[in-house]
Amino acid sequence: MSKFRILLADDHAVLRAGLRMLLSAEPDMEVVGEANDGQQVQAQAKALKPDVILLDLTMPGIDGLTALPILKKNIVPQSRILILTMHEDEAYLRQALQNGAAGYVLKKAVDTELLSAIRAVMRGEVYVHPAMTKLLLNSMLPQTPEPASDDAQLWASLSEREQQVIQGIVRGFTSEEIAEQYFLSVKTVYTYRSRAMAKLHLETRAQLVDFAMRLGIFGEDV
Repeated sequence: MSKFRILLADDHAVLRAGLRMLLSAEPDMEVVGEANDGQQVQAQAKALKPDVILLDLTMPGIDGLTALPILKKNIVPQSRILILTMHEDEAYLRQALQNGAAGYVLKKAVDTELLSAIRAVMRGEVYVHPAMTKLLLNSMLPQTPEPASDDAQLWASLSEREQQVIQGIVRGFTSEEIAEQYFLSVKTVYTYRSRAMAKLHLETRAQLVDFAMRLGIFGEDV
């Protein structure tokens, strides 16, 4: 019997080791490679052509959300990419599915759901953690662009730390400088930035600056 060839992409070595042990015990699965950041997963995917990629969203350097469309469009369009994350976040879920993810599994449910999720996506199905099914349905509804009058509401939806990181980006600070200012790791800054940009429905820094100017939240600092 042929086995599903699986590539693990997560920056936590202990988690990768646990996943390898779990998957290797299954007669229809084998782990063919590992990666600890977005750049490595692209190289490994190109070399190995796996059936399934288990992709963490928050990794150093190129994060999972950035690597996902590159993998699907340019490197391994035939591979099923299953997001494995701690984030129970509608914005992340919607963005992942729109960029070609075949499923979304929470790390807290690995023991009970991961094997079923892998087999489901290999059957051509979309698998989403049951607690997030409502979020999936909401994400599939037609999205109406937010009018400018709702910019304040979007901004208010961000956490205080997300707002601080976005303020730093708009003012021209690097991720390293923002991390130093708020006593965070650079990886954590990337996480806040990705989450905030998704909530604001923005993709580029230019769009972010335009948003800030419309809202007038940074005054002369913008």
